[in-house]
Amino acid sequence: MRNAIDHLGRLTELRDRDLLDLSLLQSIRDLVRPQAVTLYRADDAQPPGWRSRLQLKARPVAEQLGEEAPQVEFDGLPAIDDHPPRAHCLLRGERQRQAGPPAWTGFPMASGGRVVGVLELDTRYPLTREEAALVTGMLQVFGNFQALLDYSERDTLTGLLNRKSFDSAFFKLLADGQGADPGMEERRRGQGRAVHWLGVIDIDHFKQVNDRHGHLIGDEVLLLVAQLMNSSFRASDRLYRFGGEEFVVLLRGATEAEALQAFDRCRLAVQGHEMPQVGHITISAGVTQLRAGDTPSAAFERADRATYHAKNQGRNQVWSHEALVRAGRLQDNDKTGGVEIF
Repeated sequence: MRNAIDHLGRLTELRDRDLLDLSLLQSIRDLVRPQAVTLYRADDAQPPGWRSRLQLKARPVAEQLGEEAPQVEFDGLPAIDDHPPRAHCLLRGERQRQAGPPAWTGFPMASGGRVVGVLELDTRYPLTREEAALVTGMLQVFGNFQALLDYSERDTLTGLLNRKSFDSAFFKLLADGQGADPGMEERRRGQGRAVHWLGVIDIDHFKQVNDRHGHLIGDEVLLLVAQLMNSSFRASDRLYRFGGEEFVVLLRGATEAEALQAFDRCRLAVQGHEMPQVGHITISAGVTQLRAGDTPSAAFERADRATYHAKNQGRNQVWSHEALVRAGRLQDNDKTGGVEIF
């Protein structure tokens, strides 16, 4: 029991969302000793699908002084119904078991009163009652801790991240440089260099929505756009509401073509969704590559200029600042390396 409390203490010291899931898996692996422990995060779509997969395998004793890189997947994830017990665990919120071998146990992961994913263990033998209770308790504490973080760091209307945590996430992503997700560079060899991106999304003619239908309907539009964003981007991408109808996305490791494709996927999702009482709306977006020495304000300004260009060209478009500079349609007023207050 003391060992479990120590793990919980270390876990709840963290504020970095990128490390929280990994720390949870490390703790459960150290406490239960499974052959593998895997976390599937679900998206907000209806019907739901998987957004990401994070896995740690058992470490040989000789390797226990170091930590291997986790396997993080965003592309090529299984369909929700490819593994019925896992799907039941998510949709019913109930623990599921298979005798094996190897034995498999799936635990629903809840946060803020809803199931957000499935944690599964592959073990040599079925979990004992005490082991299952230990994992359940760890997940309850973890879910409550995440809910507290969400309360302070998320926009109360849309559930997206708020401005509070943006700067720290920006500089952490910038420090990663080309530290794309494990295996990403290998998969994308020959497709261009994978880097990080900042994008600005703005709802077209949103003032008219509020003027014609009222602010309650306007708030519903904002909520639905946020949900469509959640289903359009990966779990590792950070989605923010900066205020009003303006959203910001920090997009991890992608080529320019892939970044544009991700934002265009979101644009098409919004365009194709009929909003209650409002009908169809559109968004405009601009993206920019993060640069060495960048500041949040400099990157935001570049992406915002690309968004402004999209609006001037008729709206319902996505543009890259770098592409506009290459085409001579924008000047690159580089402000990286300066001290700016954003």
